Amino acid sequence: MPELLRDPVERALAAAIAALSLSRGMFFAVSALYFTRGVGLSPAAVGIGLTAAGAVGVLASYAGGRLSDRCGADRLQQWALAANGLALLGYALARDMVSFVLVAACVSASRGLQSTAQMTLLARWYVGPERVTVRARLRVVMNVGIGVGTLLAGLALVADTATAYRLTVVLVGTITLLATVPLVGLRRRVPELAGRMDASAGTEARRGPSPLRDRTYVVTTILNALLAIHFALTTVGIPLWVADHTNAPTVVVSALLVVNTGYVALFQVRASRGTQDLRTAGRSVHRAGLLLFLACLLLALAGHLGAAAATAVLLLAALASSAAETRGEAGSWGMAFELADPARAGAYQGLSQTGVALSLMLGPAVVTTTAVDHGTPGWILLGALFTAAGVASAAVVNRAAARRGQSSEAVTAS
Repeated sequence: MPELLRDPVERALAAAIAALSLSRGMFFAVSALYFTRGVGLSPAAVGIGLTAAGAVGVLASYAGGRLSDRCGADRLQQWALAANGLALLGYALARDMVSFVLVAACVSASRGLQSTAQMTLLARWYVGPERVTVRARLRVVMNVGIGVGTLLAGLALVADTATAYRLTVVLVGTITLLATVPLVGLRRRVPELAGRMDASAGTEARRGPSPLRDRTYVVTTILNALLAIHFALTTVGIPLWVADHTNAPTVVVSALLVVNTGYVALFQVRASRGTQDLRTAGRSVHRAGLLLFLACLLLALAGHLGAAAATAVLLLAALASSAAETRGEAGSWGMAFELADPARAGAYQGLSQTGVALSLMLGPAVVTTTAVDHGTPGWILLGALFTAAGVASAAVVNRAAARRGQSSEAVTAS
């Protein structure tokens, strides 16, 4: 990636995200076992605690936009990453439900702030197609890092002791703290950065219209949040469905995760091409909804087949959902960047990331109460939800593009 080497901002972000995603991959692999065996909580208590913490993360994602406009997205990202590392280290000290929920809330809040700050930084530093392209490259870095982190966590899974899981959690927090190093002194290394990041620091800019009054942006945020529920398919729905409702061997779950990680790494940048154009972004999200419907039908079919046939169908479903993921993400980034008011990038990206946080919080419950609990009818209902969200999102963004075209023609004529 020659562009990555030329741009010091993207280089710093890529290094920070590589460390952050490595730690997240390790954490995803061991967290459930650590909370139950290391902290001593029941699975139900873990679910309740993480849901409550997720609500805090939703609020923090929105607040992160305001803070990015006020103090600079680059500064907020660095501070939030450091806070996230410290909060993750706090998990090693959790001993009961109360301490677990408090630490989880801090982890979720700092993650929400960091995510919004990162999107705001991209929105302010890059222009036009660069924003979506750089976001796509960074997502490739994240997926690869998560995959490597998951593999490294296998050492703790082999040991399968509370001590091994606690040591892994300490390592996760330490690596997250190290992720702040590439961001330190970034303003000094890139003199133009401060002016871009502080463009909305003035009182007048901070008091501008709220993005909540921008109906198009609010509607697309809600629709993209509905589409983003598909992330829960990979993390919750597919593992539970394969293990409890199909004849495929449980080890297939790992293979499906590898398919997803590999597909995103290979095709995310390609899927993002042209999505800075609103109509192209709309088509991308529309196709994502249709692909997710196909994936849901294939997953439902796998529940009625023998082991070999079910495994083959599950692999096809993983490919369809991965293709939907790359297209849906690229389209949603294009909308989040292009529909936003440039003068209030932080506030708008904060609203966009609030939608993402909501989908991550509610997604597991939506997937389990539809598809996993009700089988084929549930999968069809879930697929219909994805399709409807994609169609509606494309329609809204096409109208917005048409209005922009009319406005441009009027300006040219005058």
